[in-house]
Amino acid sequence: MTLALRLAQKGESVTLLESFSSLGGLAGPNQMGDIVWDRFYHVILMSDTFTRNILSEIGLEKEIRWVETKTGFYTGGKLYSMSNTLEFLKFPPLNIINKVRLGLTIFYASRIRNWRKLEKIFMEKWLLRWSGRKTYEKIWLPLLKAKLGDSYSITSAAFIWATIQRMYAARRSGLKKEMFGYVPGGYRRIIEKFEQKLKESGIKILLNKKVEKITRNSSGKLDVRFINNRGLLFDKVVITIPSADAVSICDEISEDEKILHKNIQYLGVICPSILLKNALSPYYVTNITDPGISFTGIIEMSSLVDPSEFKGKHLLYLPKYVKPDDPYFEMTDEQIRKEFLGSLKKMYPEFNENNIIFWGTSRTRKVFALSVLNYSKNLPPIKATLPGLFILNSAQIVNGTLNVNETIQVAEKNLDLLLE
Repeated sequence: MTLALRLAQKGESVTLLESFSSLGGLAGPNQMGDIVWDRFYHVILMSDTFTRNILSEIGLEKEIRWVETKTGFYTGGKLYSMSNTLEFLKFPPLNIINKVRLGLTIFYASRIRNWRKLEKIFMEKWLLRWSGRKTYEKIWLPLLKAKLGDSYSITSAAFIWATIQRMYAARRSGLKKEMFGYVPGGYRRIIEKFEQKLKESGIKILLNKKVEKITRNSSGKLDVRFINNRGLLFDKVVITIPSADAVSICDEISEDEKILHKNIQYLGVICPSILLKNALSPYYVTNITDPGISFTGIIEMSSLVDPSEFKGKHLLYLPKYVKPDDPYFEMTDEQIRKEFLGSLKKMYPEFNENNIIFWGTSRTRKVFALSVLNYSKNLPPIKATLPGLFILNSAQIVNGTLNVNETIQVAEKNLDLLLE
């Protein structure tokens, strides 16, 4: 959507093709009974300048509501608050030496500017060196397994650097604490306003258009064919779907290029959205380090968002990050509900299922690309070997973590390449 807007502003005639029934992708809305909110959890940081710039252009930046939230930590079968320095110093699982090493690791990573050198080191090795084994095993390893599954072992230190950098970005701009933000109405409202802006800019939007094949015809035009064998002709085409999916519809690019795209490893997500009568905790994020808990963490959106947005109900997400071929994708919603509820009751023995108003599970097999060793050096070029074709997706985020701001930034920074 950002690319479409910028290209139109440069005088190009733009058509946006979307395979789904609405725009937004991973930022799209979810109908939960009589409540509509984001399908996956999203938050805006004060340092998310690219997101805020788009929100300003569509007239929503002044409506962002900023909230200071709390963070929980579930470890050793107990729940602790980790929302400020004092609570960190009191945190029982680590002694003072471990805490100092953890703090120094984060501080040192926040000061590193040459992130490319971290792509040459496995994340596990780097964290062990700086934090020590006990801190690594008690804190880092469970969190990494929760976020990356077994893929943590092949991920470079650039991943943890990028995570820490985003956390510190606002503080470097002069803020003493990080504030999280949201737009009333959630991303549904943002997407609707953005879509309106695109249409006002002369962009043609075609929904429910799943592309089956892209070829070059005898006149040099790119023929974009849909599953019903109807198609459209374009001078240039930008594909923004995951890399392996992109090359599956482009037979005419080189084999070497196809291999580079197929070598990009993705993680997917299983993410139940739950509406409750009563709040579960005061924490926006509850990090989990104990084994035996099925989900990555708990995101309690109603500790950030005013419950009036949810008609007095309380919304939480239970994400679990897995490989695209993980058996979890074959499980039914009921199987996932039973397993995840078991973990929730383990953490909160007093939890009663009568508290649940709505339960629905969203799944996506390819969410973000893994930052493996030498990741940026092995990325395929954006400009494809088929003339006029470009493949530009979130895999091109080389020094950040996947979020809306980084995705918009990829579009903004590569615009000139598309206009050459």
